[in-house]
Amino acid sequence: MRAREITKCFDDVVALDGVDFDVAPGEVHGLAGPNGAGKTTLLGLLLSLAVADEGRLEILGSPVGRALAAPAGVAGFVDGPGLYPSLTARQNLVALAALRGRDRHSTRIGDVLDEVGLADVADDRVRGFSLGMRQRLGLAAALLTEPRLLVLDEPANGLDPAGKKHVHGVLGRLAAGGTAVVLSSHRMDDLEALCSDVTILATGRVVFSGPLGKLSTENAELDYRLRTADPVAARALVAGAAGVRLVEDADVFVVRARVPALDGLVLRLGADGIAVRELAPVVSPLEAAFLALTEQPEAGR
Repeated sequence: MRAREITKCFDDVVALDGVDFDVAPGEVHGLAGPNGAGKTTLLGLLLSLAVADEGRLEILGSPVGRALAAPAGVAGFVDGPGLYPSLTARQNLVALAALRGRDRHSTRIGDVLDEVGLADVADDRVRGFSLGMRQRLGLAAALLTEPRLLVLDEPANGLDPAGKKHVHGVLGRLAAGGTAVVLSSHRMDDLEALCSDVTILATGRVVFSGPLGKLSTENAELDYRLRTADPVAARALVAGAAGVRLVEDADVFVVRARVPALDGLVLRLGADGIAVRELAPVVSPLEAAFLALTEQPEAGR
């Protein structure tokens, strides 16, 4: 999937302003940004719920025209899945397969319900489902067509830890099989757990796009929790380490550094026989970058 110079306006609001966006087969690509950044608009373009005013959009090797119809091989949902509350989970998927005119998908209904962990409630009415169960049913509906590009808006919304782990496993298996996945989320931990690459939007513009690992090298200094086997000896090394500052002095330190300086400190600790028992960012690199890159006035999406 490739987008170049995508622009989309609603009345006098610029929702997307010259956006470039690439997703390779088998890649799980995260989309992040504050409210009003343009995430929902971009996802809608990928699902052909709207068309761009300017720019070029290519999906699954074919240019996207002006027709509001998702290309074959594309599935997903924006602003939550559309479901019939009076029908059961199974009946929702049967109805969806019929609406698409693809009865062959009906043979997969049992499989996709099982895949998303809803086989036991397949014949329960959706009106009694929790938000997380509805999200999983929306994912099942998208999986019916065996998509090559899957577009999801907040897929982990409302999921408990077990449900989140289940959905993460489904998305990981899809990507391993060559499906490109684009997902939007406000939860940085979900993006870090699932995504190899991420695009951050702010006021309709791309402020970062690339591998997650690149954020930690490009971002400013981060604070890290550091716990060692010998706090006294470690404190002395921290005090003398170039590019490292001691922010909080206790048995578990908080040090501030860029990644290269932190690596140097860890090597020095190891060389002096001081075991590192914990080293973790106080705020994740993705969250820190998100905050640093999006601190600007919001605009309508």
